Amino acid sequence: MLSSIIMWDKCKAPLLLVILVIVASDANDCVPRNFGQGSVVCVCNATYCDELPDSNPKVPESGTFYWYVSSKEGLRLSMLQARMGSCQNSSADTVLHIDTSRKYQTVLGFGGAFTDSAGINIRNLSEATQDQLMRAYYGSNGSRYSLGRIPIAGTDFSTRPYTYDDVAGDVSLQNFSLTEEDYDYKIPYLRKAIELNPDVKFFSAAWSAPPWMKTNDRINGFGFLRKDYYQAFANYIVKFLDAYKSNGIDVWAVSTGNEPLNAYVPFDRLNTMGWTPDTLANWVANYAGPTLAASAHNGTQILVLDDQRIELPWFVNKVFEDKTAKKYIVGTAVHWYTDSFAPPILLDLTHNGSPDKFILMTEACTGAGTLDYPKVSLGSWSRGQEYILSIIQYMNHWSVGWVDWNIALDTTGGPNWIQNYVDSPIIVNADADEFYKQPMYYALKHFSRFVDRGSVRIAITDTHNVKATAFVTPSDQVVVVLYNNNTQKKNIVINDPKKDPICLELPAYSMNTVIYAQ
Repeated sequence: MLSSIIMWDKCKAPLLLVILVIVASDANDCVPRNFGQGSVVCVCNATYCDELPDSNPKVPESGTFYWYVSSKEGLRLSMLQARMGSCQNSSADTVLHIDTSRKYQTVLGFGGAFTDSAGINIRNLSEATQDQLMRAYYGSNGSRYSLGRIPIAGTDFSTRPYTYDDVAGDVSLQNFSLTEEDYDYKIPYLRKAIELNPDVKFFSAAWSAPPWMKTNDRINGFGFLRKDYYQAFANYIVKFLDAYKSNGIDVWAVSTGNEPLNAYVPFDRLNTMGWTPDTLANWVANYAGPTLAASAHNGTQILVLDDQRIELPWFVNKVFEDKTAKKYIVGTAVHWYTDSFAPPILLDLTHNGSPDKFILMTEACTGAGTLDYPKVSLGSWSRGQEYILSIIQYMNHWSVGWVDWNIALDTTGGPNWIQNYVDSPIIVNADADEFYKQPMYYALKHFSRFVDRGSVRIAITDTHNVKATAFVTPSDQVVVVLYNNNTQKKNIVINDPKKDPICLELPAYSMNTVIYAQ
């Protein structure tokens, strides 16, 4: 596969071949399997999984760069090292200009969600295969995820609806307790993530308060937090933080609640609780904010919204009219499900309105649409393309990171107590004790593996045919992520005025990460 990557600098081909062989020999290559959905998955089991060496990437030598490629044709993070220069700009289809002096947001990280369903599927594998899966995400040889999302109690991706205190009227929360789902399906894998990456940051969201705290006394539907239970729900959040802390898991941030807009959707069965901007600002300013600040978790941050981009910037701006609420909130959490008709300028407007508050994309998945079939499309390149184009777009419009939904599902896209099945970057086949890394997995890895926390986005040309974003990492490496959104290969030049040009022939429909020393 690696031989299909062609450098323009033909006179150095023998040298490139030697370097290519040396680099490739340290990596475990993908074991491909084609399910007829446009591309391949990579198969992992108890004894084997494709990965990059722990030492990779080292800082490239002066005058050289690294290039990683994943393509619809079947490449998966295939790597080569080559020299800069010795190319002609006039023969390029696209010239991308980099300006490292123009700096934007600082990156927080990339990750996925530890739902009950994810834990159920991981637990159905042998211990050795479980370990392979967790290392694929959080290990130094894997994606190096640095974020993880923890639902507070149940979601639709549970096998039943539940909260941590389903005893009606228990205002003092004497019956609050974690459930078997926490101990069996969440906490063990959160601890494993910490073991693999001690710098991981976890953030949490409640899909709903206990039904008895809500106006409709239901886990879903048109229900809102009753004002006389505002303090009880703030205490409920702190009790969750206490319980997870006692199990060795610190929670960096909590959101004001997952997708409150769903409460307004007729007949929607998703676990949810509605807010208006005014009621949410009141709860944060006078209950959640002060309660957190007075607790042992006064370092835990608050994220606002945790819902669709279509609600930007108006919802957040309205909340921020309450200066006390704004003081307690550090950032806006955004989901991607309405992005096709909510342009990215809404992210820019949100940033420009409150540049001191960050934006974080906190949930995305494919297969969620009513017309998406099959729900799990093993090897779908188009779904991987959706991921990488979204990540590039969000990063180019002020997001500090991008977080996937379920880290693992089964071949039906579940389990899910309301049959709301979707796809996932990793699909588990428990009967065969194996799992499949989809193109979506590699789309995220092209970022998470190389764009470390603390990296800063820099200016780069972004064209229609070749989408691009770029960063300078804390180790002074320039990382450029590109997607060739064409049926044909594209000859491009990356032009950094401080360096010799980099000339590449991007394969058709390919994800590319280029790294060089600043």
